[in-house]
Amino acid sequence: KRQRLDMLHRRALRCFSSATYENTAKKVYAATLKEIEEAGTFKKERVITTPQSANIGVKTADSKVLNFCANNYLGLADNPKLIQAAKDAMDSHGLGLASVRFICGTQDIHKTLETAISDFHGTADTILYSSCFDANGGLFETILTPEDAIITDSLNHASIIDGIRLCKAKRLVFDHMNMDSLEEKLKEASGCRLRLISTDGVFSMDGDVAPLADIARLADKYDAMIHVDDAHATGFLGATGRGSAEHCGVAGRIDVTTSTLGKALGGASGGYTTGRQEIIDVLRQRSRTYLFSNSLAPPIVGAALEMYKMLTTDHSKLKTLQANTMHFRKQMAAAGFKIREGIHPICAIMLGDARLASEFADAMLKRGIYVIGFSFPVVPKGLARIRVQISAAHSTADLDRAIAAFVEVGKELKVIE
Repeated sequence: KRQRLDMLHRRALRCFSSATYENTAKKVYAATLKEIEEAGTFKKERVITTPQSANIGVKTADSKVLNFCANNYLGLADNPKLIQAAKDAMDSHGLGLASVRFICGTQDIHKTLETAISDFHGTADTILYSSCFDANGGLFETILTPEDAIITDSLNHASIIDGIRLCKAKRLVFDHMNMDSLEEKLKEASGCRLRLISTDGVFSMDGDVAPLADIARLADKYDAMIHVDDAHATGFLGATGRGSAEHCGVAGRIDVTTSTLGKALGGASGGYTTGRQEIIDVLRQRSRTYLFSNSLAPPIVGAALEMYKMLTTDHSKLKTLQANTMHFRKQMAAAGFKIREGIHPICAIMLGDARLASEFADAMLKRGIYVIGFSFPVVPKGLARIRVQISAAHSTADLDRAIAAFVEVGKELKVIE
C-alpha cells in the first residue's frame, strides 16, 4: 500500500510546475519545438528491440530491417567473443568502480588497456575517458593557455568545438581542408608560444579524410603540433586499421590523437587520448573531464582488451568493409545519386532539402532499410542528406537490397530519373 501511495504521489508531482515555468519558460520552449517541427527537422528516436547488428528489430516495423546508419563499421557490436569478454571482466572486476581514477578507480585492467591502445597506435602513453567527447572536452583547456593558439578546421566535430570554447588560447578557424587557409592562420599565430592544429581524421557527415600529410608539412614549417580526432577511422582506415594517420603515411607525426571505443571498436562506450608522454601526463594531472568522471566500467574495458587482440591478428573484417564500401559507392553513383566521392564507409547521399531527407528516410524504412536524414543544425542549411554507413557485417545481398530501395524511392521522390 505504501508503494502504491508513493507512486501516486510521484505522478501527482509531475502535474505541477512553477508559475514562472508556466508563464514564461514553457512558452519559449514550446515555440522552439514548433519551429523545429515546421522546418521539418524534428528528430524522432526510433526504438530498437534487438542488439545492434546489420539486421535489427525496430518497434515500428513488423519485421527486422537492414541497418545502414550505425557506426558499427567492423560489425563487432554483437560479437560473441567481445560479449563474453565483457561478462568475464564483470565477474572478475565488478560492474563499476564508483570512483574517479585518482581516488580508488584505477584497476589493473585499465592500465593494461591503456598500454594496448598505445601499442596499437605506436604512441608513448594513453589516458582513458568515458567518451571521445569527454576526451576532446578535456584536452584543449588543459594543454593550452592564453599565450598559445588553436587552429581548427571549420567543420570539426561538435566535441572539438565545445572543447575549444573552454580554452583561453587564441582561436583561429581555417576553411575546411584548405591548406592555403591553414597556412594563413599559422602565420597569424606565429607570435604565440605554442600552436596546435586540430582536425577530424575523418569528417563524420561527409566521410572526407583530412589531408594529414599536407597538414604535417605545414606544421613542420610553422613549428606547430597536430591533434587528430580519429573516431571515424580507428580500427578500419589504413592498411592495418590504425586510422587516418596510417592511411596518410604520417603516423609518427601526430602529437595527440583522440578516439573512441564506441564506434568500430565494439560500439559500447569509452574514449581515449593517446600521444606524447608529457601531454598525457599533464592530462592525467589536470584534465577536468578525466579527474571528475567515473572510471570506465570493467565490462567495457574487458571487451576492449579482447577487441584489440582481434584487430592485431585478423584483418579479414577490414578487407570485407573495404570491398563493401567500394561496391555500394560504385552502384549508387551509377544509379545517378549525388554522393560525396571518397573511400570511406560513410557515404553521404546529397538531397539538399531537409524535409525531403526526412521523407526519404521514412520511405526507406517502409522498404525495410533503416537510414536517417541529416539536416540543420547537424549539417549546414541546404546540405541535407541521407548518411549511409557501411559495415563489414553487411552481405553483398544486403547492399544490393539497399541500393534497389534507394533507386525505387529516389525515382518516387524525383531525386533521380
